[in-house]
Amino acid sequence: MAYRIAIDPGHGGRDPGAVYEGRQEKDDNLELALAVGQLLEDRGIDVVYTRMDDVYNTPMEKATMANNSGADLFVSFHRNAMPTPGSASGAEVLVYEDEGLPAEVGRNVLSELSEAGFTDRGVIERKNLVVLRRTQMPAVLLEVGFIDNLQDNQTFDGEFDQIAQGIAEGILESVGMDKTPEDERTLYRVQVGAFRESEYAYDLLNQLLAAGYPAFIIYEDNLYRVQVGAFARLENAIRMERDLRQAGYNTYITT
Repeated sequence: MAYRIAIDPGHGGRDPGAVYEGRQEKDDNLELALAVGQLLEDRGIDVVYTRMDDVYNTPMEKATMANNSGADLFVSFHRNAMPTPGSASGAEVLVYEDEGLPAEVGRNVLSELSEAGFTDRGVIERKNLVVLRRTQMPAVLLEVGFIDNLQDNQTFDGEFDQIAQGIAEGILESVGMDKTPEDERTLYRVQVGAFRESEYAYDLLNQLLAAGYPAFIIYEDNLYRVQVGAFARLENAIRMERDLRQAGYNTYITT
């Protein structure tokens, strides 16, 4: 079964989101979300959307749509704003808890967005947001620059293709699907267990998936190896290993 991602272009319809000098957040959100969704579909991801045009749904309705779709990951697209226009800049990712797959998606996406020209404002916990709290799968909310900041808008418009590509690559790396046939880069994985009996491996796999980790099983050398992630960057694998160790798992990094 294909990996399924729910894409949520924030706001819409009667809710424009942040507005600055006639520019409406809902329009930027939709444009970028559709572009990223197409890139993900091109790489074999099953993508579902909470909206594909200018319509309004409540945050709870969006969370319900994602839950009903059976998605494996929820990604909400937004742009930021401040009470005093121009007083802040950069990209950030909001998560319910800074751990597991949401944390990995957040840091991978922010790494890509910084390459496109945005300041990295980090992964931030927000437990009061409905689309993070009421979704039944790992969820992230992307704040792709400040709509009331001239430089951020210039980056958003001028580097749009790189931004969309970077977000897609950050997501694909996080879920272990960034390797294409022509891509022979070393991928780093975090191994959590190796078993001769498959039932023990699948028990651990289900435990990791329930906790939001991008876990899977590889069978080699007569062992069922339970691993997490497939990272192009060693530092991301190290971060995941640290998170897993803090959660009580015995781990090591392999390729």
